[in-house]
Amino acid sequence: MKEKWKAAVVTLSDKGYAGDRQDKSGPLICDIITKSGYEVIERVLLPDDEEEIKKCLCKLCDDKKADIVFTTGGTGFSPRDCAPEAALAVATRNAPGIAEAMRLASLAVTPRAMLSRGVSVIRNQTLIITLPGSPKAAKENLEAVLPALDHGLAILTGKTGECGKDPEPR
Repeated sequence: MKEKWKAAVVTLSDKGYAGDRQDKSGPLICDIITKSGYEVIERVLLPDDEEEIKKCLCKLCDDKKADIVFTTGGTGFSPRDCAPEAALAVATRNAPGIAEAMRLASLAVTPRAMLSRGVSVIRNQTLIITLPGSPKAAKENLEAVLPALDHGLAILTGKTGECGKDPEPR
């Protein structure tokens, strides 16, 4: 039976936090991961403030014990976009392959994918993935990596130690 991972979803948006824009990416991510068997234990909406984001990520990882945290928004070139910096600041280890896979999948859709500064990192036993803020891009990125996350989380949390078997024959 597939593990039911505890997930948190954090939307980063000055306009959303101020009530000037509806959060569409957060609910979409929750819907996708819930249908994939994840349990959403927390949903948060924050402004693009690096200190607030770092505090939130630490709380979700250390206190709430989320297995995985998805952020959405704050991965672009705007001066206020600081999701990657916040995630890297609280990380204990880097996990770059996930962000690389997301960008690669998105490049098949748009050359603007190379402008994403999204990262994937580990804080202790929690995986943190920073997704774009656009619902379309967040969905594309998430769907590109979701099939591999179950195995990665099982290894990260010590639920399995077997890493040498391919999920599919080559």
